[in-house]
Amino acid sequence: MEVLGRFRERNLFQELIENDKANFVAIYGRRRIGKTFLIKNHFKTFDFYHSGVANVETKQQLSLFHQSLCSFGKKEFPQPKNWFEAFDSLKLLIHQSRRKKKVVFIDEMPWLHTQKSNFLAALEYFWNHWASERNDLIFIICGSSSTWIINKIINNKAGLHNRITHKIHLKPFSLAETELFLTKKGIQWNRYQLVKAYMVFCGIPYYLEQLQKGKSIDQNINDLLFDEESVLSNEFQNLYASLFSNHEAYVEIVSALASKNKGLTRNELVPMVSISTGGTLSNILEDLELSGFIRKYYSVGKKQRDALYQLVDTYSLFYFNFLNQKNTQKNQWIQLLGSPKLNAWSGYAFEIVCLWHIDNIKKTLGIEGIQCDVYTWSNSQAQIDLIFDRKDQVINIFEIKFSEALFTINSKYLLNLLTKIDAFKQHTATKKAVTLTFISTYGITENENKGMIQHEITMDDLF
Repeated sequence: MEVLGRFRERNLFQELIENDKANFVAIYGRRRIGKTFLIKNHFKTFDFYHSGVANVETKQQLSLFHQSLCSFGKKEFPQPKNWFEAFDSLKLLIHQSRRKKKVVFIDEMPWLHTQKSNFLAALEYFWNHWASERNDLIFIICGSSSTWIINKIINNKAGLHNRITHKIHLKPFSLAETELFLTKKGIQWNRYQLVKAYMVFCGIPYYLEQLQKGKSIDQNINDLLFDEESVLSNEFQNLYASLFSNHEAYVEIVSALASKNKGLTRNELVPMVSISTGGTLSNILEDLELSGFIRKYYSVGKKQRDALYQLVDTYSLFYFNFLNQKNTQKNQWIQLLGSPKLNAWSGYAFEIVCLWHIDNIKKTLGIEGIQCDVYTWSNSQAQIDLIFDRKDQVINIFEIKFSEALFTINSKYLLNLLTKIDAFKQHTATKKAVTLTFISTYGITENENKGMIQHEITMDDLF
């Protein structure tokens, strides 16, 4: 099958094939993001491939690893008693290959690291005392448990410290990649419908694969998410359970964050969940951030301890807004079209889509090379969706609106915008130039009030 998008990752893979050194590549990313698909369909053939299995003890993991060795080898290998013996057999297998570049891929590696298995020690010995000395090896590891890959491998403080030569955090498709993917599927939507698809499915390839041509995005949402017999009917429950032990605690935190669009500080979050305020809560927040479900960011003028945690996985946001109900009905989404609840969700979900495309926004403004901090800001009277605090002494204040047509700025709306800007200037006492930037789906209606907008960005600029 053809790999679509992923240009940066595919260019890196090609560089690995062409260089003359040992490459230790760690790839991580959330469930359904397409890690295995990308690797398998780019390299196509491997000198060895194996995938860990969930909830299996060491003895069975070794047995399955042995089966993979034998399937790739020219002769039978002895059944390994431990991981050191398993990696010894892997060395022999690699020696058998006559290919110029040997490619070894171990998928779902976190599952191999069972209790008291010494898996990491054996991996460390394999790499440090043999694999790292070769100039013809691409050794790829992968896993949906981003925290394990980062903490145990990338940030390893022991024998694997600084051994990773390349790390790849595979993220959701961008809007441009989503458009390419769905076009290849024969789905002919305009960009409004593509943005709406992103607002629900967050550019996750597996979810996009389920969309059906010949139907609108709203028909697809209705059929895939509100039908108990659809392939995605139990996806939310499986999503967190497959990634995290004690997943109920993770869902509890995500649920709390879904209740507050702009996010919660740690102190605000604590009374809303039944989780220890010590290391447990910190670890869960870190896991969710590393996995791409939430982001940690700061409000202008706030200290680091006042950091906000915000849910940025649009699929999870959609679940808590519409699917986490006992009385979900098959045609409920179609009935909700045009409702105040759906309109409120649309506005916030579009803001998250913009957050996923900050680089596109910078490019449109022509400030890719200018360092800037990304903030939000609010007080009791006003709230600003997005702020770029730039090193060239300019601040971009963003207003973000999702609408089905050109957005009209009337006198009342303009007054509200100017009031927010004045409140921001007074509160921060900034000496920088403050400019108003408007992001919308189709743009702004031409009238006397549009002149206050310094920069206009439409959804086309996000592609």
